Amino acid sequence: MNYCNIKFCDIADGVGVRTTLFVSGCRRHCKGCFQPETWNFSYGEPFCDDTLSKILESLEPYYVTGLTLLGGEPFEPESTGEVCRICTAVKERFPQKSIWAFSGFTFEELLNRAEMEPSLKEILQKIDVLVDGPFVQDLHDITLRFKGSKNQRIIDVAASMSDGTVHLWSDDPQYATHDMV
Repeated sequence: MNYCNIKFCDIADGVGVRTTLFVSGCRRHCKGCFQPETWNFSYGEPFCDDTLSKILESLEPYYVTGLTLLGGEPFEPESTGEVCRICTAVKERFPQKSIWAFSGFTFEELLNRAEMEPSLKEILQKIDVLVDGPFVQDLHDITLRFKGSKNQRIIDVAASMSDGTVHLWSDDPQYATHDMV
């Protein structure tokens, strides 16, 4: 797996201060994608043990709340083995820190694939929040929090995995109804 960038102390791609990994490779090719160069699976640098060590080291400070996985597409079959290894290492070392992932696949598509892809199922069991669905240029809205277009959802993955239905995520307990979609 290649990656095109790692942002340390990122505050745009999830709640709090995060380390964000941009995975290379995406077949979706959404019109208006903010990083079309990441569609190429060979773009950037190969992910290696040293890269994983840098990510884990960046998560050590108390003020870093977790890891975010972006792309490209972190759930392409070519990437799921390495993404699984990353998620496993993060959860083993920092179980209290959250893992967010952004995907052009819907939660339902990922669940269907997970039945035949053990590494994908394991990733879904380790991530906390999934922003799902393709970016749709006609539904683009800059006022949306953590989303690029109105069709995308922010999903509480643990709650959704528990019963196979989508539970929306909220970081405000007063408004966290987790209504099913």
